Amino acid sequence: MRRRTLLKGLLAAAIGAPGFRLPLVNAADYRGKLFVFVQADGGWDPTSFCDPKANTRGEPVINHWAERDDIRQVGNIFYAPFANNAAFFEKYHQRMLVINGVDAQTNSHTVGVVHNWSGRNSEGYPTLSALSAAHYAPNLPIPYLSFGGYSVTGGLTRFTRIDRPEPLRAIADPTTHIGNPAERTFSEADWAALELYRAATAERLAAAPDLLPGDTRHLAFYRSAFAPEGFGGLKAYSDALPPENELEQEEEGPNDLWSSSLRPQAQLTVLAFKTGVAVSADLHLGGFDTHQNHDPDHEWLLGNLTRSVDYLWDYAEAHGVADRLVVVMGSDFGRTNFYNSVAGKDHWPIGSYVVMEKNQRWTNRVVGETDELHFAYRIDPRTLRRDDNGGTIIYPKHVHKALRRYLGIENSAGARRFPFPATEDFTFFG
Repeated sequence: MRRRTLLKGLLAAAIGAPGFRLPLVNAADYRGKLFVFVQADGGWDPTSFCDPKANTRGEPVINHWAERDDIRQVGNIFYAPFANNAAFFEKYHQRMLVINGVDAQTNSHTVGVVHNWSGRNSEGYPTLSALSAAHYAPNLPIPYLSFGGYSVTGGLTRFTRIDRPEPLRAIADPTTHIGNPAERTFSEADWAALELYRAATAERLAAAPDLLPGDTRHLAFYRSAFAPEGFGGLKAYSDALPPENELEQEEEGPNDLWSSSLRPQAQLTVLAFKTGVAVSADLHLGGFDTHQNHDPDHEWLLGNLTRSVDYLWDYAEAHGVADRLVVVMGSDFGRTNFYNSVAGKDHWPIGSYVVMEKNQRWTNRVVGETDELHFAYRIDPRTLRRDDNGGTIIYPKHVHKALRRYLGIENSAGARRFPFPATEDFTFFG
């Protein structure tokens, strides 16, 4: 095979890769809110976090921490004295809305993940991350970052999955060797040949008759991926990334059972926001499916979750984007209100969301309510008070509908395409 033919094949493969079809234009123009959705995958335990439950006489033990400590309160928010909760709630209660008693209507992980992160308990609806990116930043380089978990776009936009910065650096400056910035990967002649091939391919595709809308859109992505004015955005992001020895590292859990890359995810996200190449991101931490050894495992996982979200806020503050940040934390569902025979907790449909933002009048509040055994009460959507007769159980669709309105995407083209008809309006955000 001739060298020129090989280079053509490499270029074509690179262009077809999911992270390479990037419309890199006007990367720094967006100045609105920035969205982070933190997915605690596996089913977290709200009764040991933001919907704390003490033990009830005559009932099985719901929490061992309640045998030696009491439920705590800071501001208007109650929390469990467990894991890293005290430090987290003490520091952030003023920018926190807790929504308790959210019924996922399932004990299935698959359905629970889909329901909680799309608002619908069957496949097809996009995440709020995708809706926000499609509405606010359709032309940004990598508008929607996903680090795992549920990331369905509904065809509204595309997500980019990044787990380490080296491939990003290679895409931002493909002529430079990753391991040695002083060395070129391609000679000037080879790169010029690749550019000529790219331009000819784009012209040939543009001249094709009867292009479908999707083909036209992909062609625009193809062309803009190599536009000189476009590389500025992604190049700025690449240049903002610290050197390898200053990047956050994955954290190992006890006994090598768990690990977390939440802090590296948060670091990459904040720098993407700072350089204007993205507006939304899904962060992901698995392991919450604690059918055995619930307390020690959940203690590390919840502690890592809150420490990582704390790092996210501090890093965002240091880089000037904290005042634009909206953070939503959630999970598949909850854990049972008793321990099983192997000191674990099984699946329970009732869960919670935590929504965070600075300087808002709807924060330092808890809405939604559960009884002492973590069964959800009916809530009046208007007053947000318990109403056993005329109220409704809170479902993920209620939270998603309210968030769509609050985030300004309720009437976007994407939201109209994926509506929540006949769904009550909860005034979570006033």
